[in-house]
Amino acid sequence: MDEKLPKEHLNVKIIAFDLDDTLLNDERKISRRTLDAINKAAEKGIFIVLCSGRADNGILPYIRAMNIAGSQQGRYLVAFNGASVFDLHLRTPIYTNKVDIDILKFVYKEAKKRGMPSIVYQSGTIYSWEDSEWARMDAKLCDLNFSVVPDFEKFLEEGFPKMLVPSEPEKVTELKEFLSKELEGKADVFTSKPYFLEVMTHGVGKGNAILWLADKLGIPHSQTMAFGDSMNDESMLRLCEYGVAMKNGLDYIKDICPFVTRFDNNHDGIADFLEEFVL
Repeated sequence: MDEKLPKEHLNVKIIAFDLDDTLLNDERKISRRTLDAINKAAEKGIFIVLCSGRADNGILPYIRAMNIAGSQQGRYLVAFNGASVFDLHLRTPIYTNKVDIDILKFVYKEAKKRGMPSIVYQSGTIYSWEDSEWARMDAKLCDLNFSVVPDFEKFLEEGFPKMLVPSEPEKVTELKEFLSKELEGKADVFTSKPYFLEVMTHGVGKGNAILWLADKLGIPHSQTMAFGDSMNDESMLRLCEYGVAMKNGLDYIKDICPFVTRFDNNHDGIADFLEEFVL
């Protein structure tokens, strides 16, 4: 594929970053060069917003690693794939979308029929109806607590921003096809990884959250940028003016983006792009 790079310096005021396989390398860390580039962007007045499927507590360590949490430019994060925008200074969500309770129960039952766990989130804890390796996987990846809820169906009535069904990729694919038909127009069903099926309110995504935040901050949509690699990044890569796919991203994601980094997440792809075209 030919290089998809800007022809000129880009004027941006807010940049959204996916975490896994984008901002983070395969050791789940932010490299020193990337940290330096992001800190320089924040010093220039550019808002830095981490956008992840994780709960806010699973994102906070990376905000702290960048030393920007106390500044206006590092004040906000997007959790649950866009279902929540969190204000670190107020210590509270300022934008939230929860999945319809009937949909949560329907997905839970359909997953259970197939022997698949389902999980939901509150700030620092992941909840499931069973204790299994698949159910605990996301908790381990996000460094969150894990708890089993005996009456899970009743527990779902509290309302949650998303549900995740982790399992073998072939089972995830089969369930995704079923749920996509059954919930068309009611919920968005997608994979964030081949073994993670996610269900969210229809029309809610990282891109919608970033544009909402840009409006709140008085930033024109023409000055928004996003970096991502996978299907749960699609909305922000499409909706932001400058969508930048990682070199290691899915081919589909690279095809829909105007730009692709020259290097992957293990070789400072983000830092290289920012240094060359933004800073």
